[in-house]
Amino acid sequence: MRKLEPHHLRKISSEEINALPLWRYEGPIELIRTEEDLLCAMRHMEKETVLGFDTETRPSFSKGKSYPPALVQIACRDIVFLIQLTWIPFGETLAGLLGNGSIIKTGVAIRDDIRELQRFYAFQEAGIVDLGEIARDNGLETHGLRNLAANFLSLRISKAVRCSNWSNKELGRQQMIYAATDAWISRELHICMSELGLINP
Repeated sequence: MRKLEPHHLRKISSEEINALPLWRYEGPIELIRTEEDLLCAMRHMEKETVLGFDTETRPSFSKGKSYPPALVQIACRDIVFLIQLTWIPFGETLAGLLGNGSIIKTGVAIRDDIRELQRFYAFQEAGIVDLGEIARDNGLETHGLRNLAANFLSLRISKAVRCSNWSNKELGRQQMIYAATDAWISRELHICMSELGLINP
């Protein structure tokens, strides 16, 4: 177990984050658009013990209007899968992964993502670790993904395309990199925070 440093406990400023090197995921990314592709990806994911997890939703600029999740991002140690719910509806296969307690699914505000998915297919989640909750439970001043990445990994991640249209049938390269980065960072943060003793085995 590594030692928790004093700087981990304090709030990191925007100026400090902006001074850090900009980082993005540059490894393999696979788009999942068919049930066959999903089953193949599932065989890969089921070999992992920790998966980074996130979702993306088309932004709404009208009061009272919202959209369902359009993309599910799952990061393994060697690849990130982007599952486009505009091509393949959320259902039994993905729900089974999210209900598998032997595989950790981790991210920031991940419980909100799970609740949104449960609106479209009922399932009982298991193995879910919310990094923001872990940070708050340990008295940290930093909770969001961007701030946690800066605090624990000394990296700056971009939020430039967060409000783009994730419901598009075809995603742009920048959208894919952004989505993969968030899921990958979540997995790396879980590993780092576990090594520091913030997450119980």
